[in-house]
Amino acid sequence: MKRLVTILIVLFFGAGLVGCQNVSDQDIGTVTGGVAGGLLGSTVGQGQGRVLAIAAGTLAGAFIGNKVGKSMDDTDRLKMNQALENNNPGQPAYWRNANTGASYRVTPVKNVSVNGNKYCREYRSTADIGGKQQQVYGTACRQPDGSWKIVK
Repeated sequence: MKRLVTILIVLFFGAGLVGCQNVSDQDIGTVTGGVAGGLLGSTVGQGQGRVLAIAAGTLAGAFIGNKVGKSMDDTDRLKMNQALENNNPGQPAYWRNANTGASYRVTPVKNVSVNGNKYCREYRSTADIGGKQQQVYGTACRQPDGSWKIVK
């Protein structure tokens, strides 16, 4: 029961943040990482140990997601848009940001439909920021202007 309550709280705050107009990539990264970390933590331990694992997973995931979101600049977002638009599922795109030194790999995983939008893709990204490798899984949808927006 505590596990369900914890997950619902994380999802509630995450959904509230994603619904805001002025949400940054850093915010989305924080929420996505926190939810993923909390869900991963919920698979570990029993009783009080499980609650602690959920909390630790949520915090660690939020921290990692925040770092990935913060490190992406306009050039990185353009490269990610290009990968989502042009690469076939399973075909990764690689690049290195000359300003931040971060390197990225984005791989579209599969085409999906989200809320009636048929132009969405699940993706997997790996970022190497300051020598630490971090992975993010998500879903992005093509917007009417041709850009891609992370929705999950």
